[in-house]
Amino acid sequence: MKQLPVALRWALVGLIAVLALAVALWPRDEDGEAEPQRRVQQTSQVSEELRAAAGLTPCPRPAPGAVAGGPLAGLTVSCLADGAPLELAAALAGKPALLNLWAYWCGPCREELPDLQRYAERAGSALTVLTVHSDPQTAAALTMLTELHVTLPGVLDPDAKLRTTVGAPAVLPVSVLLRADGSVAEVVVRRFTDVEDIADTVAARLGVRA
Repeated sequence: MKQLPVALRWALVGLIAVLALAVALWPRDEDGEAEPQRRVQQTSQVSEELRAAAGLTPCPRPAPGAVAGGPLAGLTVSCLADGAPLELAAALAGKPALLNLWAYWCGPCREELPDLQRYAERAGSALTVLTVHSDPQTAAALTMLTELHVTLPGVLDPDAKLRTTVGAPAVLPVSVLLRADGSVAEVVVRRFTDVEDIADTVAARLGVRA
């Protein structure tokens, strides 16, 4: 009868030791957070080498005395080329613009982006073509643009505030056509089929022919 409590005590000691070992070996980072969180943080980090390899065109900057108008007034995003904040409406003021909302995981976006690059080269300074990555994974966006040889100026909109502001549905790709005064001419909820489709749509809605 006296041996039963002793055996139970030893069993409890063994159980506590196993639990302590499991806790000690559980993968955590320096701040005590679990490994999945470490992976999320690492994927959001962007090196200057990655930005340089993408070779993106610098984002447009507000001209002196530029007046921000339209629904995007007050919306600040970050430039993919350098990570700097950008007041979007002010930067685009005074010229028609095509804003293309996309994400690295969007198949149709991958097909559409090279056509946008070719269209922008045709259009020249007649309007601004700007890509808007609607996802927080900056590194993934830069990697995809590098693979596609797309060097259009682009911004990061991780919370899809732009899409919400213009009332676009939660699908990608979406293109927003802005007039020179910042007002929205049309929200195009589909993938452009080719360069001519882009040119025809922009000419019809914004009067810019390229």
